[in-house]
Amino acid sequence: MRKKWLGVMLAMLTLLAFPITVFADSGATNAELQAGINSVFVFLAVILVFFMQAGFALLEAGSVRMKNAGHVAGKTVLTLGIAVITFWAVGFGLGFGNGNGIIGQTGFFLSGDGMAESFSSLAGSDVPLTIKFLFQLSFAAVSLAIACGGMAERAKLSVYIIFGTLFMIVIYPVVAHWVWGGGWLAELEMQDFAGSTVVHLTGATAALVVTFMLKPRIGKYSKEGKPNSIPGHNQVLSVLGVFILWIGWFGFNPGSTLSGIGGFFGYVSVTTNVAAAAGAIAALAISWIVFGKGDIPSMLNGVLAALVAITGSCAFVDAWAAILIGAVAGIIAFFCAQWLERAGLDDPIYAVSVHGIAGIWGALSTGLFATPELVETTGVGQAGLFYGGGFHQLGVQALGVVGTFIFVAVISAIILGIMKAVMGLRVTEEEEMMGLDISEHGSYGYPEQMKLVTDAEAKSRANNSTLS
Repeated sequence: MRKKWLGVMLAMLTLLAFPITVFADSGATNAELQAGINSVFVFLAVILVFFMQAGFALLEAGSVRMKNAGHVAGKTVLTLGIAVITFWAVGFGLGFGNGNGIIGQTGFFLSGDGMAESFSSLAGSDVPLTIKFLFQLSFAAVSLAIACGGMAERAKLSVYIIFGTLFMIVIYPVVAHWVWGGGWLAELEMQDFAGSTVVHLTGATAALVVTFMLKPRIGKYSKEGKPNSIPGHNQVLSVLGVFILWIGWFGFNPGSTLSGIGGFFGYVSVTTNVAAAAGAIAALAISWIVFGKGDIPSMLNGVLAALVAITGSCAFVDAWAAILIGAVAGIIAFFCAQWLERAGLDDPIYAVSVHGIAGIWGALSTGLFATPELVETTGVGQAGLFYGGGFHQLGVQALGVVGTFIFVAVISAIILGIMKAVMGLRVTEEEEMMGLDISEHGSYGYPEQMKLVTDAEAKSRANNSTLS
Protein backbone atom coordinates (compact mmCIF):
# COMPACT_ATOMS: atom_id res chain seq x y z
CA MET A 1 0.00 0.00 0.00
CA ARG A 2 2.86 2.37 0.85
CA LYS A 3 4.51 1.64 -2.48
CA LYS A 4 1.25 2.34 -4.28
CA TRP A 5 0.81 5.74 -2.64
CA LEU A 6 4.48 6.57 -3.23
CA GLY A 7 3.98 5.82 -6.90
CA VAL A 8 0.93 8.08 -7.06
CA MET A 9 2.81 10.94 -5.41
CA LEU A 10 5.77 10.57 -7.75
CA ALA A 11 3.42 10.57 -10.73
CA MET A 12 1.79 13.80 -9.55
CA LEU A 13 5.14 15.46 -9.01
CA THR A 14 6.20 14.38 -12.48
CA LEU A 15 3.10 15.95 -14.02
CA LEU A 16 3.68 19.18 -12.14
CA ALA A 17 7.31 19.27 -13.24
CA PHE A 18 6.51 18.38 -16.87
CA PRO A 19 6.11 21.96 -18.16
CA ILE A 20 9.39 22.97 -16.53
CA THR A 21 11.33 20.05 -17.99
CA VAL A 22 9.88 20.74 -21.43
CA PHE A 23 11.05 24.34 -21.29
CA ALA A 24 14.46 23.25 -20.06
CA ASP A 25 14.91 20.59 -22.75
CA SER A 26 13.82 22.95 -25.53
CA GLY A 27 16.55 25.44 -24.71
CA ALA A 28 14.13 28.12 -23.54
CA THR A 29 15.44 31.43 -22.25
CA ASN A 30 15.33 32.33 -18.59
CA ALA A 31 12.40 34.65 -19.24
CA GLU A 32 10.44 31.88 -20.97
CA LEU A 33 11.25 29.43 -18.20
CA GLN A 34 10.13 31.94 -15.58
CA ALA A 35 6.89 32.61 -17.46
CA GLY A 36 6.24 28.88 -17.67
CA ILE A 37 6.76 28.37 -13.95
CA ASN A 38 4.54 31.33 -13.08
CA SER A 39 1.84 30.14 -15.46
CA VAL A 40 1.75 26.66 -13.94
CA PHE A 41 1.74 28.17 -10.44
CA VAL A 42 -1.22 30.46 -11.16
CA PHE A 43 -3.12 27.70 -12.95
CA LEU A 44 -2.77 25.48 -9.89
CA ALA A 45 -4.09 28.40 -7.82
CA VAL A 46 -7.05 28.62 -10.21
CA ILE A 47 -7.85 24.95 -9.55
CA LEU A 48 -7.74 25.50 -5.78
CA VAL A 49 -10.01 28.54 -5.91
CA PHE A 50 -12.48 26.82 -8.22
CA PHE A 51 -12.54 23.88 -5.82
CA MET A 52 -13.72 26.29 -3.14
CA GLN A 53 -17.13 26.04 -4.81
CA ALA A 54 -17.27 22.47 -3.50
CA GLY A 55 -16.55 23.86 -0.06
CA PHE A 56 -19.38 26.35 -0.36
CA ALA A 57 -21.74 23.60 -1.52
CA LEU A 58 -20.95 21.40 1.48
CA LEU A 59 -20.92 24.24 4.00
CA GLU A 60 -24.23 25.69 2.86
CA ALA A 61 -25.95 22.32 2.42
CA GLY A 62 -24.91 21.30 5.93
CA SER A 63 -26.08 24.65 7.34
CA VAL A 64 -29.68 24.35 6.08
CA ARG A 65 -32.47 21.88 6.77
CA MET A 66 -32.58 18.52 5.06
CA LYS A 67 -35.52 19.47 2.86
CA ASN A 68 -33.44 22.22 1.22
CA ALA A 69 -30.02 20.56 1.07
CA GLY A 70 -30.18 19.41 -2.55
CA HIS A 71 -31.43 22.81 -3.71
CA VAL A 72 -28.70 24.73 -1.90
CA ALA A 73 -25.93 22.43 -3.14
CA GLY A 74 -27.29 22.45 -6.69
CA LYS A 75 -27.58 26.23 -6.90
CA THR A 76 -23.81 26.38 -6.32
CA VAL A 77 -23.31 24.67 -9.67
CA LEU A 78 -25.91 26.95 -11.26
CA THR A 79 -24.30 30.17 -10.02
CA LEU A 80 -20.86 28.95 -11.10
CA GLY A 81 -22.20 28.35 -14.60
CA ILE A 82 -23.71 31.85 -14.66
CA ALA A 83 -20.43 33.34 -13.45
CA VAL A 84 -18.34 31.62 -16.12
CA ILE A 85 -20.44 32.73 -19.08
CA THR A 86 -21.20 36.29 -17.97
CA PHE A 87 -17.65 37.02 -16.82
CA TRP A 88 -16.22 35.73 -20.11
CA ALA A 89 -18.69 37.76 -22.16
CA VAL A 90 -18.64 41.14 -20.40
CA GLY A 91 -17.55 40.99 -16.75
CA PHE A 92 -13.84 40.58 -17.37
CA GLY A 93 -13.76 43.48 -19.82
CA LEU A 94 -15.76 45.72 -17.49
CA GLY A 95 -13.54 44.82 -14.56
CA PHE A 96 -10.07 44.75 -16.07
CA GLY A 97 -10.34 46.25 -19.54
CA ASN A 98 -8.87 49.66 -20.26
CA GLY A 99 -11.32 52.44 -19.52
CA ASN A 100 -11.79 55.21 -16.99
CA GLY A 101 -11.77 55.44 -13.21
CA ILE A 102 -15.19 53.80 -12.96
CA ILE A 103 -15.42 50.99 -15.52
CA GLY A 104 -13.45 49.09 -18.16
CA GLN A 105 -14.41 49.48 -21.79
CA THR A 106 -12.33 46.96 -23.74
CA GLY A 107 -11.69 43.22 -23.95
CA PHE A 108 -15.25 41.90 -24.05
CA PHE A 109 -15.57 38.21 -24.95
CA LEU A 110 -11.86 37.97 -24.05
CA SER A 111 -10.98 39.76 -27.27
CA GLY A 112 -8.52 42.51 -28.04
CA ASP A 113 -4.91 42.99 -28.97
CA GLY A 114 -3.41 41.68 -25.77
CA MET A 115 -2.71 42.90 -22.27
CA ALA A 116 -0.93 46.11 -23.17
CA GLU A 117 -3.68 47.36 -25.50
CA SER A 118 -6.83 45.95 -23.85
CA PHE A 119 -5.88 44.94 -20.28
CA SER A 120 -3.05 47.23 -19.20
CA SER A 121 -3.94 46.74 -15.52
CA LEU A 122 -2.86 43.09 -15.87
CA ALA A 123 0.34 43.74 -17.82
CA GLY A 124 2.60 43.59 -14.77
CA SER A 125 2.88 39.78 -14.85
CA ASP A 126 4.23 37.38 -17.47
CA VAL A 127 1.34 34.93 -16.95
CA PRO A 128 -0.77 34.55 -20.15
CA LEU A 129 -4.00 36.51 -20.35
CA THR A 130 -6.13 33.36 -20.55
CA ILE A 131 -4.82 32.10 -17.21
CA LYS A 132 -5.27 35.54 -15.64
CA PHE A 133 -8.85 35.48 -16.88
CA LEU A 134 -9.45 32.10 -15.25
CA PHE A 135 -7.89 33.33 -12.01
CA GLN A 136 -10.05 36.46 -11.86
CA LEU A 137 -13.09 34.41 -12.87
CA SER A 138 -12.59 32.10 -9.90
CA PHE A 139 -12.62 35.14 -7.59
CA ALA A 140 -15.77 36.56 -9.18
CA ALA A 141 -17.52 33.20 -8.76
CA VAL A 142 -16.71 33.21 -5.03
CA SER A 143 -18.24 36.67 -4.62
CA LEU A 144 -21.41 35.51 -6.38
CA ALA A 145 -21.60 32.41 -4.17
CA ILE A 146 -21.48 34.67 -1.10
CA ALA A 147 -24.18 36.97 -2.47
CA CYS A 148 -26.50 34.07 -3.25
CA GLY A 149 -25.95 32.59 0.20
CA GLY A 150 -28.30 35.22 1.61
CA MET A 151 -31.18 33.66 -0.35
CA ALA A 152 -30.98 30.26 1.33
CA GLU A 153 -34.19 28.31 1.99
CA ARG A 154 -36.71 30.83 0.65
CA ALA A 155 -35.79 32.37 -2.72
CA LYS A 156 -37.13 31.26 -6.07
CA LEU A 157 -34.67 29.46 -8.34
CA SER A 158 -35.30 32.09 -11.03
CA VAL A 159 -34.02 34.79 -8.66
CA TYR A 160 -30.61 33.14 -8.54
CA ILE A 161 -30.46 33.18 -12.33
CA ILE A 162 -31.53 36.78 -12.93
CA PHE A 163 -29.81 38.40 -9.97
CA GLY A 164 -26.68 36.29 -10.45
CA THR A 165 -26.39 37.40 -14.06
CA LEU A 166 -26.82 41.07 -13.21
CA PHE A 167 -24.46 40.82 -10.23
CA MET A 168 -21.75 39.56 -12.58
CA ILE A 169 -22.35 42.38 -15.06
CA VAL A 170 -23.18 45.57 -13.16
CA ILE A 171 -21.96 44.99 -9.59
CA TYR A 172 -18.85 42.84 -9.14
CA PRO A 173 -16.89 44.05 -12.22
CA VAL A 174 -17.33 47.67 -11.19
CA VAL A 175 -15.80 47.16 -7.74
CA ALA A 176 -13.06 44.96 -9.22
CA HIS A 177 -12.20 47.73 -11.69
CA TRP A 178 -12.10 50.33 -8.94
CA VAL A 179 -9.51 48.42 -6.92
CA TRP A 180 -7.69 46.05 -9.29
CA GLY A 181 -8.48 47.29 -12.79
CA GLY A 182 -6.93 50.75 -12.68
CA GLY A 183 -9.96 52.56 -11.26
CA TRP A 184 -10.17 55.38 -8.76
CA LEU A 185 -9.34 53.27 -5.71
CA ALA A 186 -6.35 51.80 -7.53
CA GLU A 187 -5.13 55.36 -8.17
CA LEU A 188 -5.45 56.02 -4.44
CA GLU A 189 -3.48 52.77 -3.88
CA MET A 190 -6.02 50.95 -1.78
CA GLN A 191 -4.49 47.79 -0.33
CA ASP A 192 -6.63 44.73 -1.04
CA PHE A 193 -4.23 41.97 -1.96
CA ALA A 194 -6.71 39.16 -2.62
CA GLY A 195 -10.15 40.59 -2.05
CA SER A 196 -11.41 41.32 1.48
CA THR A 197 -13.25 44.22 -0.11
CA VAL A 198 -13.55 43.32 -3.78
CA VAL A 199 -14.69 39.72 -3.29
CA HIS A 200 -16.06 39.35 0.22
CA LEU A 201 -17.52 42.73 1.15
CA THR A 202 -19.10 43.00 -2.31
CA GLY A 203 -20.77 39.60 -2.03
CA ALA A 204 -21.80 40.12 1.60
CA THR A 205 -23.35 43.53 0.92
CA ALA A 206 -25.52 42.03 -1.81
CA ALA A 207 -26.39 39.18 0.57
CA LEU A 208 -27.41 41.72 3.23
CA VAL A 209 -29.81 43.45 0.84
CA VAL A 210 -31.38 40.25 -0.46
CA THR A 211 -31.71 38.81 3.05
CA PHE A 212 -33.47 41.97 4.21
CA MET A 213 -35.84 42.00 1.22
CA LEU A 214 -36.69 38.30 1.44
CA LYS A 215 -37.62 38.57 5.15
CA PRO A 216 -37.01 35.76 7.68
CA ARG A 217 -37.82 32.11 7.12
CA ILE A 218 -41.14 30.80 8.42
CA GLY A 219 -40.74 29.90 12.09
CA LYS A 220 -37.49 31.79 12.62
CA TYR A 221 -39.07 34.32 14.97
CA SER A 222 -41.79 33.98 17.58
CA LYS A 223 -44.77 36.31 17.77
CA GLU A 224 -42.81 38.34 20.31
CA GLY A 225 -39.95 38.71 17.81
CA LYS A 226 -37.53 36.40 19.61
CA PRO A 227 -35.33 34.28 17.32
CA ASN A 228 -35.83 30.53 17.28
CA SER A 229 -32.95 28.18 16.50
CA ILE A 230 -33.15 26.51 13.07
CA PRO A 231 -30.03 24.34 13.08
CA GLY A 232 -28.45 22.97 9.95
CA HIS A 233 -29.06 19.30 9.27
CA ASN A 234 -25.44 18.10 9.07
CA GLN A 235 -22.49 19.64 10.92
CA VAL A 236 -20.13 17.06 9.42
CA LEU A 237 -20.81 18.40 5.92
CA SER A 238 -20.24 21.93 7.19
CA VAL A 239 -16.91 20.95 8.78
CA LEU A 240 -15.75 19.28 5.57
CA GLY A 241 -16.83 22.34 3.61
CA VAL A 242 -14.75 24.62 5.83
CA PHE A 243 -11.71 22.35 5.46
CA ILE A 244 -12.05 22.54 1.67
CA LEU A 245 -12.40 26.33 1.82
CA TRP A 246 -9.36 26.60 4.10
CA ILE A 247 -7.29 24.58 1.62
CA GLY A 248 -8.73 26.54 -1.30
CA TRP A 249 -7.53 29.76 0.32
CA PHE A 250 -3.97 28.65 -0.47
CA GLY A 251 -4.91 29.38 -4.07
CA PHE A 252 -6.83 32.53 -3.16
CA ASN A 253 -4.11 34.42 -1.29
CA PRO A 254 -0.71 32.96 -2.30
CA GLY A 255 -1.96 32.67 -5.88
CA SER A 256 -2.49 36.43 -5.95
CA THR A 257 1.27 36.89 -6.00
CA LEU A 258 1.02 35.58 -9.60
CA SER A 259 4.50 34.14 -9.25
CA GLY A 260 5.96 30.80 -8.22
CA ILE A 261 9.45 32.33 -8.15
CA GLY A 262 11.09 34.08 -5.22
CA GLY A 263 9.08 32.45 -2.46
CA PHE A 264 6.89 35.40 -1.48
CA PHE A 265 3.85 33.18 -1.97
CA GLY A 266 5.19 31.10 0.92
CA TYR A 267 5.11 34.11 3.22
CA VAL A 268 1.54 34.89 2.18
CA SER A 269 0.65 31.25 2.89
CA VAL A 270 2.00 31.56 6.43
CA THR A 271 0.04 34.72 7.31
CA THR A 272 -3.10 33.18 5.81
CA ASN A 273 -2.74 29.95 7.77
CA VAL A 274 -1.95 31.42 11.18
CA ALA A 275 -4.85 33.84 10.86
CA ALA A 276 -7.29 31.01 10.14
CA ALA A 277 -6.02 29.03 13.11
CA ALA A 278 -6.37 32.04 15.40
CA GLY A 279 -9.92 32.61 14.16
CA ALA A 280 -10.91 29.05 14.95
CA ILE A 281 -9.52 29.16 18.50
CA ALA A 282 -10.83 32.64 19.31
CA ALA A 283 -14.35 31.92 18.05
CA LEU A 284 -14.59 28.64 19.91
CA ALA A 285 -13.32 30.29 23.08
CA ILE A 286 -15.78 33.17 22.93
CA SER A 287 -18.69 30.82 22.23
CA TRP A 288 -17.64 28.76 25.24
CA ILE A 289 -17.66 31.86 27.41
CA VAL A 290 -21.03 33.10 26.14
CA PHE A 291 -22.92 29.81 25.71
CA GLY A 292 -21.16 27.70 28.29
CA LYS A 293 -20.33 25.20 25.53
CA GLY A 294 -17.89 25.20 22.66
CA ASP A 295 -20.14 25.84 19.66
CA ILE A 296 -18.97 24.10 16.46
CA PRO A 297 -20.78 26.37 13.95
CA SER A 298 -19.27 29.39 15.71
CA MET A 299 -15.80 27.85 15.38
CA LEU A 300 -16.35 27.20 11.67
CA ASN A 301 -17.50 30.77 11.18
CA GLY A 302 -14.42 31.91 13.06
CA VAL A 303 -12.15 30.13 10.59
CA LEU A 304 -13.91 31.67 7.60
CA ALA A 305 -14.09 35.15 9.12
CA ALA A 306 -10.36 35.05 9.81
CA LEU A 307 -9.63 33.91 6.26
CA VAL A 308 -11.82 36.69 4.90
CA ALA A 309 -10.06 39.30 7.02
CA ILE A 310 -6.53 38.18 6.17
CA THR A 311 -7.36 37.99 2.46
CA GLY A 312 -6.85 41.71 1.98
CA SER A 313 -3.88 42.09 4.32
CA CYS A 314 -1.95 38.81 3.92
CA ALA A 315 0.87 40.40 1.90
CA PHE A 316 1.18 43.56 4.00
CA VAL A 317 1.38 42.43 7.64
CA ASP A 318 3.70 40.46 9.92
CA ALA A 319 2.71 37.02 11.17
CA TRP A 320 1.94 38.26 14.69
CA ALA A 321 -0.43 40.84 13.23
CA ALA A 322 -2.05 38.13 11.08
CA ILE A 323 -2.79 36.13 14.23
CA LEU A 324 -4.34 39.22 15.84
CA ILE A 325 -6.35 40.00 12.70
CA GLY A 326 -7.67 36.44 12.55
CA ALA A 327 -8.58 36.28 16.23
CA VAL A 328 -10.39 39.62 16.16
CA ALA A 329 -12.25 38.56 13.01
CA GLY A 330 -13.46 35.37 14.67
CA ILE A 331 -14.70 37.26 17.71
CA ILE A 332 -16.45 40.12 15.89
CA ALA A 333 -18.10 37.67 13.48
CA PHE A 334 -19.50 35.76 16.48
CA PHE A 335 -20.97 38.82 18.18
CA CYS A 336 -22.19 40.31 14.92
CA ALA A 337 -24.05 37.10 14.05
CA GLN A 338 -25.79 37.15 17.45
CA TRP A 339 -26.70 40.82 17.14
CA LEU A 340 -28.04 40.53 13.58
CA GLU A 341 -30.20 37.58 14.56
CA ARG A 342 -31.69 39.49 17.49
CA ALA A 343 -32.22 42.49 15.18
CA GLY A 344 -34.41 40.39 12.90
CA LEU A 345 -32.03 39.55 10.05
CA ASP A 346 -32.29 35.86 9.16
CA ASP A 347 -28.96 34.98 7.55
CA PRO A 348 -28.77 31.15 7.51
CA ILE A 349 -25.13 30.90 6.39
CA TYR A 350 -23.92 34.05 8.19
CA ALA A 351 -22.78 35.72 4.97
CA VAL A 352 -23.07 39.22 6.41
CA SER A 353 -21.10 38.66 9.60
CA VAL A 354 -18.50 36.25 8.19
CA HIS A 355 -17.85 37.89 4.83
CA GLY A 356 -19.11 41.43 5.38
CA ILE A 357 -18.06 42.53 8.86
CA ALA A 358 -14.87 40.47 8.73
CA GLY A 359 -14.21 41.86 5.24
CA ILE A 360 -14.46 45.41 6.59
CA TRP A 361 -12.10 44.57 9.44
CA GLY A 362 -9.66 42.98 6.99
CA ALA A 363 -9.69 46.06 4.77
CA LEU A 364 -9.08 48.41 7.69
CA SER A 365 -6.38 46.22 9.21
CA THR A 366 -3.81 47.07 6.57
CA GLY A 367 -4.25 50.73 7.47
CA LEU A 368 -3.16 49.76 10.95
CA PHE A 369 -0.58 46.97 10.53
CA ALA A 370 0.98 47.26 7.04
CA THR A 371 4.77 47.26 7.45
CA PRO A 372 7.08 49.51 5.40
CA GLU A 373 9.09 46.51 4.18
CA LEU A 374 6.06 44.58 2.89
CA VAL A 375 4.56 47.72 1.36
CA GLU A 376 7.81 48.13 -0.56
CA THR A 377 7.68 44.48 -1.63
CA THR A 378 4.13 44.73 -2.96
CA GLY A 379 4.52 48.26 -4.27
CA VAL A 380 1.03 49.30 -3.15
CA GLY A 381 0.10 52.06 -0.73
CA GLN A 382 1.82 53.20 2.46
CA ALA A 383 2.67 51.78 5.85
CA GLY A 384 -0.05 51.51 8.47
CA LEU A 385 -0.76 53.70 11.47
CA PHE A 386 1.15 51.52 13.93
CA TYR A 387 4.25 51.56 11.72
CA GLY A 388 4.61 55.32 11.39
CA GLY A 389 2.47 55.74 8.29
CA GLY A 390 -0.08 58.01 9.94
CA PHE A 391 -3.76 57.94 9.05
CA HIS A 392 -3.36 58.18 5.28
CA GLN A 393 -3.63 54.48 4.39
CA LEU A 394 -6.31 53.90 7.00
CA GLY A 395 -8.31 56.70 5.41
CA VAL A 396 -7.93 55.21 1.94
CA GLN A 397 -9.05 51.82 3.23
CA ALA A 398 -12.08 53.32 4.97
CA LEU A 399 -13.02 55.24 1.83
CA GLY A 400 -12.83 52.03 -0.20
CA VAL A 401 -15.04 50.21 2.28
CA VAL A 402 -17.69 52.95 2.39
CA GLY A 403 -17.68 53.45 -1.37
CA THR A 404 -18.00 49.73 -2.05
CA PHE A 405 -20.78 49.23 0.49
CA ILE A 406 -22.88 52.14 -0.75
CA PHE A 407 -22.51 51.23 -4.42
CA VAL A 408 -23.28 47.53 -3.99
CA ALA A 409 -26.16 48.15 -1.57
CA VAL A 410 -27.85 50.72 -3.81
CA ILE A 411 -27.49 48.78 -7.07
CA SER A 412 -28.57 45.51 -5.38
CA ALA A 413 -31.62 47.22 -3.88
CA ILE A 414 -32.62 48.66 -7.26
CA ILE A 415 -32.25 45.33 -9.06
CA LEU A 416 -34.03 43.32 -6.37
CA GLY A 417 -36.73 45.94 -5.94
CA ILE A 418 -37.61 45.74 -9.63
CA MET A 419 -37.50 41.95 -9.53
CA LYS A 420 -39.75 41.85 -6.48
CA ALA A 421 -42.32 44.09 -8.17
CA VAL A 422 -42.25 42.20 -11.47
CA MET A 423 -41.85 38.54 -10.52
CA GLY A 424 -41.53 38.22 -6.75
CA LEU A 425 -38.48 36.97 -4.88
CA ARG A 426 -39.81 34.38 -2.49
CA VAL A 427 -41.49 31.02 -2.90
CA THR A 428 -44.98 30.56 -1.52
CA GLU A 429 -45.54 29.61 2.12
CA GLU A 430 -46.65 26.13 1.06
CA GLU A 431 -43.52 25.65 -1.08
CA GLU A 432 -41.27 26.84 1.73
CA MET A 433 -42.87 24.46 4.22
CA MET A 434 -42.58 21.64 1.70
CA GLY A 435 -38.94 22.39 1.05
CA LEU A 436 -37.24 23.80 -2.02
CA ASP A 437 -35.83 20.43 -3.02
CA ILE A 438 -39.27 19.15 -3.94
CA SER A 439 -40.99 22.43 -4.83
CA GLU A 440 -38.27 23.78 -7.13
CA HIS A 441 -36.70 20.55 -8.43
CA GLY A 442 -39.24 17.79 -7.98
CA SER A 443 -37.06 15.53 -5.83
CA TYR A 444 -35.39 15.57 -2.43
CA GLY A 445 -31.66 15.56 -1.80
CA TYR A 446 -32.35 12.89 0.84
CA PRO A 447 -35.31 11.00 -0.70
CA GLU A 448 -35.38 8.06 1.74
CA GLN A 449 -35.18 10.17 4.88
CA MET A 450 -37.62 12.78 3.64
CA LYS A 451 -40.14 10.08 2.71
CA LEU A 452 -40.09 8.91 6.31
CA VAL A 453 -40.67 12.48 7.47
CA THR A 454 -43.54 13.16 5.07
CA ASP A 455 -45.16 9.79 5.85
CA ALA A 456 -45.02 10.58 9.57
CA GLU A 457 -46.52 14.02 8.98
CA ALA A 458 -49.34 12.51 6.86
CA LYS A 459 -50.05 9.92 9.56
CA SER A 460 -50.15 12.61 12.23
CA ARG A 461 -52.59 14.71 10.20
CA ALA A 462 -54.79 11.63 9.62
CA ASN A 463 -54.83 10.83 13.36
CA ASN A 464 -55.69 14.41 14.24
CA SER A 465 -58.52 14.36 11.68
CA THR A 466 -59.94 11.12 13.15
CA LEU A 467 -59.79 12.47 16.70
CA SER A 468 -61.61 15.62 15.70
